[in-house]
Order: sequence, then structure tokens, then C-alpha cells
Amino acid sequence: MGDSMMKFLKEKRFEILLFVGCAAVFLLTFYLYHLPLKAVIYPSALCFAILIIAFALQYAKRLRVRRILKRLEALPDSLSDEISVMHSGSSEDYLKIINKLLERERQITGEHEENLRDMTDYYTTWVHQIKIPISTMRLILENDDTEESRKLRDELFKIEQYVEMVLTYLRLGSDHTDYVFTEVNVDQVVKSALRKFASQFILSGLKLEYEGIKRTVISDEKWLRFVVEQVLSNSLKYTREGKVSIYMDGDDLCISDTGIGISQDNIPRIFQKGYTGETGRKDKASTGLGLYLCKRICTNLGHRISVSSRLGQGTTVKINLKREM
Repeated sequence: MGDSMMKFLKEKRFEILLFVGCAAVFLLTFYLYHLPLKAVIYPSALCFAILIIAFALQYAKRLRVRRILKRLEALPDSLSDEISVMHSGSSEDYLKIINKLLERERQITGEHEENLRDMTDYYTTWVHQIKIPISTMRLILENDDTEESRKLRDELFKIEQYVEMVLTYLRLGSDHTDYVFTEVNVDQVVKSALRKFASQFILSGLKLEYEGIKRTVISDEKWLRFVVEQVLSNSLKYTREGKVSIYMDGDDLCISDTGIGISQDNIPRIFQKGYTGETGRKDKASTGLGLYLCKRICTNLGHRISVSSRLGQGTTVKINLKREM
């Protein structure tokens, strides 16, 4: 603010010097003709006050224009360049153009938000509708306990996960995503996720190491459960033999496996949207969205998520449950 005012006064130095020069001429003239100097001082002081008011109004207008111009920084470069070369236009012309652009921006933003709401509503309805035939198929398969039906149930479970991931992805991009922060029992969240993946543990033959966690944290139970489920899903997907361990290490909820692991070159990029890495490219079903969603959700919850891994030895995902404000 101070620098901006000094810059404004420097730009107005000609007007200030002109005023001072005129006042000096009048003072010198009155002095040489032996006229009362008060007759010059009072009008000069009044004119100086008027000058200050005029400068203040100009400065306020300048600040308003600068605030509007800052919003133009998001314009495409080509349009910004066209506006910047219009030296012949007056400031009023600029303001008219800017106001029209801002009005168009508000219109486009409103249309985008409406389209996003419509898309979210559509997919939300679609998810609920698709769950009905999925549940029906599951009931049918439950009555047929064969190796083939078990494989079909496993594939059906994957479909359910992908459907839930679509809904989660859309909800994260919505302005109406609600987070309810309460005391969350970590043990209940983990056990709920384990119940969901119980059949996958049985089919894979993996050993589970979990002794229970006596810990409550401030979080959103629904969103935290999604993160835990997604990490468990990855462990089951990429672990052929061995075990999955779940435990607390300080403030970190750790989910560790003895799977195929991740190369050190890939670790810095695994939370990027759509990034699947070498492991994902081998697994054609990988979407590259799971860990990306986990990262975004943890950030929104005020938690941190990190991964350590060694290729061929396994992976450990740590979810720091100490909420960062």
C-alpha cells in the first residue's frame, strides 16, 4: 500500500511541482508589490486541500482498477496481449471491456458449476441404480458355492470398488462435499474395511496381522474409511504371497504388505492423477486414481499420507492421523 502510494505521488510530481511553482509566483508578485501575503496563503492552502482531495479520488479509482486488472491475469495470453496494446482507448473504454469480460466469466463459471452439479447428480443416481443388479448378482452367486462362482464374486467385488471410486472422484470435485469431523474410533474404521475385504483375504490366501488399535482421532469416518479401503485394496492386488500387517506407529496408521513393491523412481509420482507406473502398466486394470484420491482426501482431512517401498520386498503406507489445521 505504501509503495503504491509513493509510486502514485511520483507519477503526479509534475502536477505537484506546477502547483508549487504557481504558488511561488503569486507569493513573489505580492511580496514585490508590498501586498498582504495572507491574500495568497489562504487561497493557496484551499487549492492545496482541493488538490489533495482530487488526488485521493484518483488514487481510489486507481486501486479499484488495479483490483479488477488482477483478475484479468487468468485470461488467455492472446487476449491479454490484445488488450495491452490498445493504447488509444481511455480508461473508461478499458473498464467497459473489463466489466464485459468479468460478466462473461461469471456466466461461464455459473454454467460450469451447473453442469458439474448435473453430472454429479446423474452419476450419483447411476451408482445407486447399478448397485441393485450388482446386489442381485451377488445373491445369485451366494447360492452357488463353486470355484467359478467364487471367481465371479471376486470380479463383482472389483466392479463395486470401481463404481464407488467414480462416485468418490465426482464428490471430491463438488463444492458441496461435506466433511463431518468428530472423534473417530480407528479400530472400528479398520475392522469395517477388513470385513469388506474378508473374502479377498480368503481367496488370496494372505495372512492378516492385526491386533486391534485403541485410538480415537479427529477425522471424518466415512472419508477415512475410503482411504483405508483403497490402501488395503492395493495391498491385496499387488501381494501374491505373504501377509498384510496393520498397526499404529506413533500417530501413523501403517498398512504394510509383502507384495511386489514399487521402484524408487516411481515413488515420488504415485500420488499423481492417472499415474500407474511400471506395476500399473503390467496390471491393465489399474486406473491410477486410487492413491490420487487418497492424497486429496487426506489433504482435505488435514492428514498426511506417505509411502515407503522396496521393489520385490513390499510396501508400507503411512496415514498420519494427527490433524493439521
